[in-house]
Amino acid sequence: MAETTTLKTPRRAVGRPRNETTRLQILAATLRLLESQSVQSVTIEGIAREAGVGKATIYRWWESKAMVVIDAFLEQHVVKVPMPADLPPALAIAQHLRSLIHEYSGWSGRIVAQIIAEGQSDPSVLREFRDRFHAGRRTLVRESLLAWAKASNIPVPDNVEALSELLYSPIYMRLLVGHGPLNDDFAREHISYVYRLLGVPTPDWDSLGPVPTPARKRARRSRPASAADAAP
Repeated sequence: MAETTTLKTPRRAVGRPRNETTRLQILAATLRLLESQSVQSVTIEGIAREAGVGKATIYRWWESKAMVVIDAFLEQHVVKVPMPADLPPALAIAQHLRSLIHEYSGWSGRIVAQIIAEGQSDPSVLREFRDRFHAGRRTLVRESLLAWAKASNIPVPDNVEALSELLYSPIYMRLLVGHGPLNDDFAREHISYVYRLLGVPTPDWDSLGPVPTPARKRARRSRPASAADAAP
């Protein structure tokens, strides 16, 4: 089951081709600011100052601050919660969910919650988040669930999205409401419960490997001087 998530290229005004070193520099600057500031308080002016570029450079390639933040989040987050291609579907989905729960317990969860919060007053933010992140992940999960159904004969509703929401909604509920922790106890309880509902064996927890460590704050650095230094 290959990782097939496709992240859309952000819409931007026609202009000079985007320089990769500068792109990484801007995204790294955005990530540094988000270590100590909220999505709401970060500004294009602040990003430009931190990255050592002009505001016009940022606006040439991104339509708004929210789009820069979403791009920075995607660079940091997606590689940390893959759908493993080398495991049977049942284990791959369990490992993916466990990784997501632990990643959302840290920096990534805070940023996602703030992006969703900003989207309540600015629908364009939610649209971009759905289009550039959520839609691709849902497609990947749908493919994985169909592969699992074929391999294990699990009961899949006519609309497989309903099963996807059964798996993911409790995670986002805890992320946004904060009524319970996103930790390994929750991961075990939630995944085991859903698997029992589906009538399949609960995953062997030891086979999922060590508990993932959520993204930690990176030490603040001076402005990056190269693409390698700028990589988030």
